[in-house]
Amino acid sequence: MKLIGMLDSPYVRRVAISAKCLGIPLEHKSVSVFRHFEQFQQINPVVKAPTLVLDDGNVLMDSTLIIDYLEALAGPDHSLMPGELDQRLRSMRLIGLALAACEKSVQLYYERNLRPAQIQFEPWVERVEGQLAAAWSVLEQELEKQPLKTDGSLAQDGITLAVAWSFTNLVVPDQVEVAQFPRIAEFTAYAEGLEVFVNTPIE
Repeated sequence: MKLIGMLDSPYVRRVAISAKCLGIPLEHKSVSVFRHFEQFQQINPVVKAPTLVLDDGNVLMDSTLIIDYLEALAGPDHSLMPGELDQRLRSMRLIGLALAACEKSVQLYYERNLRPAQIQFEPWVERVEGQLAAAWSVLEQELEKQPLKTDGSLAQDGITLAVAWSFTNLVVPDQVEVAQFPRIAEFTAYAEGLEVFVNTPIE
């Protein structure tokens, strides 16, 4: 199977790390939706990263759906999601918040770097900045109530949170301060030091 997309995308990186944690080998192809648009279009006409090309030629997209497929391949004994309903619910909540932070970081980055300054709409920018701050603030509160494990293991909530925090700090660093989110920053530093993260760096 081939994973198509750049690792500077949090969605691509999330899939790549998850696959490694699940023990599923993927051939990674660094194809950019911007610089290699036509090449990407030949693989997936929608040009959406990440794209997973299966051995039979079928194409999947969207990081959550791809990870769901990889989880099915790995089987329940190797799942990155907790089996207990209450812990699974919490994990899904953390994942949703982290993905929202990714989405808002992407929106701010595109607004600042792709849209000409004279037509940027400041009220919308302020709304997105507020949504991004809210996502990280609620995540910090969640970690205060129940920290994520730092015992060498990784679960999907921790993978997604760490990938998202690193991405926000990469593309819109002015929107987050470590002093405001010490638990998130501490966990991300732990995760980024693990072999699976080190071997899947942001490109």
